[in-house]
Amino acid sequence: MTTLGIIGAGHIGSALARGLTARGYDVVIANSRGPETLSALVEELGPRARAGTAEDAAAAADVAVVTVPLKAYQDIPVAPLAGKIVLDTNNYYWERDGRIAELDDKRATTSGLLQEHLPESKVAKAFNHITASQIGTDGTPAGTPGRRALATSSDNPEAVEFVTGLYDEFGFDTVDVGPLAESWRVERDQPAYGVRQDRDELVGNLARAQR
Repeated sequence: MTTLGIIGAGHIGSALARGLTARGYDVVIANSRGPETLSALVEELGPRARAGTAEDAAAAADVAVVTVPLKAYQDIPVAPLAGKIVLDTNNYYWERDGRIAELDDKRATTSGLLQEHLPESKVAKAFNHITASQIGTDGTPAGTPGRRALATSSDNPEAVEFVTGLYDEFGFDTVDVGPLAESWRVERDQPAYGVRQDRDELVGNLARAQR
């Protein structure tokens, strides 16, 4: 069974850990405060989950999830994630992260920054424009009218394929935004960000995005 290494145990990381273990995935989850602080969460998640350091999660991962405040993205281990698919849920909140000139000047994207930090990994934007509480509640079977859609973006087709399959397992359709250079279309303050939308609505919102 595939092991997901989740680096970041906040609302999104915890929600994904719950959803993944419920679907039969093994999970190694880490936060910045140490594995011992995750004992209650791991007990809740059951035998498919264990806590570790960020290095542990990265090393154990077949696929990793980076879900930390954007200001901490450069703390993500690099070497153990080489060659691996890395799902990036990050968003830029300058009020929390401090000003990042490349993003303020529209010269970069949040996921593009992580890809630069992880040059040998296959970064894909995923689960960034849905709230944690909705990850486990908004999914519906394939073919359901009005099924919610989520966007992904990557420079690597294998990563897009993985996200597409995972979204479907969680009950969501997928819209591929294209390469990471286009992933700004689903970032904060764009029409697609944070709203419930089906596939057609998401495609329209992505097209209406302005940088």
